[in-house]
Amino acid sequence: MELQSLQPLAQQLFADIRGLTFDGVGVTRASYGEGENVCAAYLEKFARSEGLDVVTDRAGNFVYFDPADTRSGASIWTGSHLDSVPQGGNYDGLAGVVAGLLVLIAVRREGITLPAPLKVIGFRGEESAWFGKAYMGSGALWGKLSSADLALQRRGDGISLHDALAACGADMAAITRQEKLLNPAEIAAYIELHIEQGPVMVAREIPVGVVSGIRGNVRHNKIECWGDAQHSGVVPRWLRKDAVFAVSDLIVRLDNHWRALLERGTDLVVTCGVVQTNPAEHSISRVPGYAHFSFEARSKSSDTLEAFYQLVQAEMHSIERERGVKFVLDRRLMSEPAVCDAQLCDLMAQACRTRGIAHERIPSGAGHDAALFANGGVPSAMVFVRNQNGSHNPHEAMELADFMLGTQVMADTIAAIPAAQPRVGTSL
Repeated sequence: MELQSLQPLAQQLFADIRGLTFDGVGVTRASYGEGENVCAAYLEKFARSEGLDVVTDRAGNFVYFDPADTRSGASIWTGSHLDSVPQGGNYDGLAGVVAGLLVLIAVRREGITLPAPLKVIGFRGEESAWFGKAYMGSGALWGKLSSADLALQRRGDGISLHDALAACGADMAAITRQEKLLNPAEIAAYIELHIEQGPVMVAREIPVGVVSGIRGNVRHNKIECWGDAQHSGVVPRWLRKDAVFAVSDLIVRLDNHWRALLERGTDLVVTCGVVQTNPAEHSISRVPGYAHFSFEARSKSSDTLEAFYQLVQAEMHSIERERGVKFVLDRRLMSEPAVCDAQLCDLMAQACRTRGIAHERIPSGAGHDAALFANGGVPSAMVFVRNQNGSHNPHEAMELADFMLGTQVMADTIAAIPAAQPRVGTSL
């Protein structure tokens, strides 16, 4: 199966969808919102024009397949997500869906019979930017959405995740009961193509990466710090209950712990992406009595995440005693780390070697839908494509030539799966 001739088609798909979802700066495809819907409608029309069929699963995700392949038994799944962050890049998520469609088209046009049926999944709601939770579309499939998750509200319009899912025809009765909407035994493998969202592959001049594992994370969307607002000129330090100094103290302490752990070889990244006082009351002459911030830690180790989280708790209690403030945490969110299937990774690396494509094995610092499949017992793997300027910004700059190499590697891996990756499982 050779996919190089499909590069102009890939270019057209990326350009058309960018044009449809361009917001003046980047692209905005809100989870379960207008941009995501526009993208899905375009891809459905395109898929049908190529003789493919499209259905919506019980979680509202889109499933593309060749209706001529009527075989039963376990199928191979590939795909990624359709949504983006606000003013994001065009390739994050979309590249994986386009890659899967190109493989389906090549199979159909060339009359190839894959050893197992292929399904391409366009997941809704992967980005946490909209509801404060990631993996919503795939999480619904796996029965992972709690009542608290369903009550989350989308930024901007306040629509609940429950109502957003219901609006796209999801089976809310089953989702509310946290039922699995899929049978893992009927999935031979899950393979996802994605742009690398960091600078490693660009720095090492590697067009394709074989992903070894996916970091998990522990998060709080909002941690509040309550102190006491006072006139800045009359309250001495020892009587102050300054919320900003307390938050700053905490962040510096966490940074020191992080540095010490890195020196021991621990895999960990820590981020406080939001730090803010109340704009209705902040002033240069006022000791701030309130501030809030976000917290996120990521690691390939669940033990590391839990241990660091306990450090966060301990430092908060210490600062509360020392500075007379109070920290109030919203709901803790946790995504488990995942390890990619060793046999699939070997097949992917072999595909690279066979075609003379420079590659390396590389961990994913960002989260992906693939993590849920890996942790659910489905053999899973990811192929990364080199991408300039990082991700979650409008400057993503994946080269189409690199994308086609990654898609070819994915296609070769899919074609080789049954020989080295027999699927054994039990029905639900």
